Order: sequence, then C-alpha cells, then structure tokens
Amino acid sequence: MALAERHPDRLTTAVRKEARGGRLYLDVQRNAYAQTVVAPWSVRAKPGAPAATPISRRQLEDPELTARRWSLRDVAGVLEQLRSRPWAGVPGRGRSLRAARRRPAARG
Repeated sequence: MALAERHPDRLTTAVRKEARGGRLYLDVQRNAYAQTVVAPWSVRAKPGAPAATPISRRQLEDPELTARRWSLRDVAGVLEQLRSRPWAGVPGRGRSLRAARRRPAARG
C-alpha cells in the first residue's frame, strides 16, 4: 500500500477495474496463508485445460487475449516460439530483505 500512496498517479490497490483509471493494480491481498498466484505453465482446472504461459508485451496489448488463450495442448508450441529465455533478466541470486523489513518499522 505504501507504493500506491507514493505513486497514486501510476499505482492503485483498487480491486475493481473501473476504479483503477489505467493505473497498475497492486494485489496486496495475496499476503496470507494459501493465497497464491498461478505459476507459469500451470494448468487450470477448467474445461479445455487452459494453461498459464509467459507472454510478451506485444501479446499483452492484444484486446482479445484471455486467460483461456492457451491450453495444455499448446504448451509445446509456445515453448518452441520462445526465442529468448523468459527469466533472463532475473538475478541468479537472491537479495536480503533486511533493509526492506526496517522501512515499515521506521515509518511507525
């Protein structure tokens, strides 16, 4: 929530799309036990076995894109189409959270 407060023009915690006004939604409600997100390549328990697949920014801009776009049958083809490693920009080593833990305490 602190990020949304610092950058209200770009970020929001408003759950309803109509209330976001084009701002990026920060899902702050997924911070309790068993509240998880769907990992890439996960198959959903829905008819047709839709699968969560990494996508490009260009694909994200497609207004017809839905969560059911790819299924278990498409995964092999999607893997073949990936020309770059999807996690190439992610650091190989973790980073300490000590400084981040101190910040909320300092705000009081």
